[in-house]
Amino acid sequence: METPADTTESFASFTNRADAAGPADRVAAVDLADPAFWRLPVPARAAAFAELRRLPGPVYFGDRATGRGFHALVRHADVVEASRTPAVFLSGPGVTTPAPARWVRLLFGDSMVNLDDPRHAQLRRIVSRAFTPRLLGRVEEDVRRISTALVDRVERDRPEDFVSAVAAELPFQVICTMMGIPERPRREILDLVNRTSADIGVARTLSRRLRSPGRGLRALARMQVIVAGIGRERRRRPAEDLVSALVTADVDGRRLTGRELGAFFTLLLVAGVETTRNALAHGLHLLTVHPEQRALLLADLDGRLDGAVDEMVRHATPIIQFHRTVAVDHELGGPGGPLLRAGEKVALYYGSANRDEAVFPDPDAFDLTRTPNPHLGYGGGGPHYCLGAHLARQEMTALFRELFTRLPEARSVGEPELVPSSFDHRVRSLRFTF
Repeated sequence: METPADTTESFASFTNRADAAGPADRVAAVDLADPAFWRLPVPARAAAFAELRRLPGPVYFGDRATGRGFHALVRHADVVEASRTPAVFLSGPGVTTPAPARWVRLLFGDSMVNLDDPRHAQLRRIVSRAFTPRLLGRVEEDVRRISTALVDRVERDRPEDFVSAVAAELPFQVICTMMGIPERPRREILDLVNRTSADIGVARTLSRRLRSPGRGLRALARMQVIVAGIGRERRRRPAEDLVSALVTADVDGRRLTGRELGAFFTLLLVAGVETTRNALAHGLHLLTVHPEQRALLLADLDGRLDGAVDEMVRHATPIIQFHRTVAVDHELGGPGGPLLRAGEKVALYYGSANRDEAVFPDPDAFDLTRTPNPHLGYGGGGPHYCLGAHLARQEMTALFRELFTRLPEARSVGEPELVPSSFDHRVRSLRFTF
């Protein structure tokens, strides 16, 4: 008789069963814990995830004996369940691999993505209260203004790389303007952001692997010093910006401390800039290699653009995975489902969930008319649903509306240069023209 635990396969048993059922090379690379897997071409990885979704339960990758492994949640329903059951699937001590060291968390503060309730709920209330209707209205105006300025620069200077000239600039300038960061330190901050994330990936040399933790932490420390100084100034002389709102907000007698402000600012910059940058770059390339979808969009830009943005995010899925820790024994999907033990890790694979055949007909197709489109590009719901989801949509919509209204022939040239990574679907550069 099958027990819940029997439906959670080891990687070895999955490999043996799949080898017997089909060509060995189809499954030989399916080890999500092996950096070599993430250096495979994107179509090969997509095919591997399709194989995993066909199994009756999640596969365990890594070493069960030492606990250095995880269950891979690759289906839409499983990722949603893990996202919306925070009492069972914990974000602390960290959702990335490896989790931040305790001394790093003490020194720099905990990012909201690594916190559980009640502390997460308390911080989120403070942050949410700061986003007043007046502030949001100004942000919308800033997004349009910055998008217009960037397309002006494209017309004037004819840059070759869409990522550095447009995709990275838009979210960075919007966030700095929203936070009230003066113009003078912005170039330094952007360089620091690039340093904190430059070595996230699996294609690094040994010297870069040894050097990158120190580089990233020094950059993080410098960013925190800059924003802490701005925070102190805003406490003395508040302005109409997000930093002022965060350091003066009083929710149940609580305000953001300087360290919490620094952690939130870092999250906004690294997460907000990286994800939107990658979504914009992938979006331009998708419209280039699918000319029929591009024609459909340009024929009705106002009517189709929202759907196009959602489909870009679904198809590209800027964040590949986050981890959770199982708090109590849990049967995934309800009684009789695969048994996950307390203390085990699970990895939520958003890109795989966004290609789940049970939810998305013809999931590998890029179809901007897709409806409904319940993609998990901003998370699977629950308390950690992305705070910046609305802003990211605003940025993508405004930029593509401005770009295709004024430069309808804008398109990518060649393939994007991707950074092999198990964490995000990063585009290093994308040549473009108009």
